[in-house]
Amino acid sequence: MAGASLLALIDDIASVLDDVALMTKVAAKKTAGVLGDDLALNAQQVSGVRAERELPVVWAVAVGSLKNKLILVPAALVISRFMPSAVMPLLMLGGIYLCFEGAEKLTHRWLHGRDDDDAQHTRQLALLAEDNVDLPALEADKIKGAIRTDFVLSAEIVVIALGTVADQSFGTQVVVLSGIGLIMTVGVYGVVAGIVKMDDIGLHLLTKSGALAQTIGKGLLLAAPRLMKALTVIGTAAMFLVGGGILTHGIPPLHHLIEHLAGLAGSIAGVGSVLKALLPPLLDVLAGVVAGGLALLGVRGFAAIRAALGRQKRP
Repeated sequence: MAGASLLALIDDIASVLDDVALMTKVAAKKTAGVLGDDLALNAQQVSGVRAERELPVVWAVAVGSLKNKLILVPAALVISRFMPSAVMPLLMLGGIYLCFEGAEKLTHRWLHGRDDDDAQHTRQLALLAEDNVDLPALEADKIKGAIRTDFVLSAEIVVIALGTVADQSFGTQVVVLSGIGLIMTVGVYGVVAGIVKMDDIGLHLLTKSGALAQTIGKGLLLAAPRLMKALTVIGTAAMFLVGGGILTHGIPPLHHLIEHLAGLAGSIAGVGSVLKALLPPLLDVLAGVVAGGLALLGVRGFAAIRAALGRQKRP
């Protein structure tokens, strides 16, 4: 489940970097007349996010993740000590939020074709090109979205870690949760930083004289955009896997049903062991898709009703 959480986080950060790339192109065009360096400008546009903006974006989300841990670790300790029955309902709310995010991404891909995406991209460029647009504020808003996703996934990790030391002393719980929170943040965002800098590493290797280094550099340059696209798809699936898994574990009858079905699948000769391993996560994803779809319908239905009531109140 931690691996799925990592993929979900990477997907969210990839989305943030994509939005920052759009803002960077507009900012570059606005300053082109002052800088007068068309060659450098075009190079920055081709690369998407400027190299100097990639790590600051990841760093900003990582700092937000650490702040999340500073909130979640004490909160988890207090809740588990005084209100242990509230832990699972709170986790399930977070699971529904993850499924909702995944459903939004999924419906966008299904309902909007490439032409719609291109048209939206053009509208965003036109909007961002306005002189009164605050690009740093927009970037900060995108980063906040990634930090919100991190909050839910971090809560899951903290609660799982707390469960492993539930019978230990309070001091041990504090040390273990703090250590895991720090290690997970450094590890996860270290991996993320490595992924988003793959293209820069590839470019650096291309400057080397060795044939092996240049071959690896070309491979990294070719792999980087494909990897980011793949992570977008895998990350969406991970949102359903993590969110759906939280929900199925929080509903005992559903959890027992999945275990029962996995046991039945395991008794099939030849492929039983494979089916037994694959069926629970697949059913978790299915539960996540259903929950996310219902949450999305509820949110959009509420928004439509609110908009209709607002129009009725107007003179």
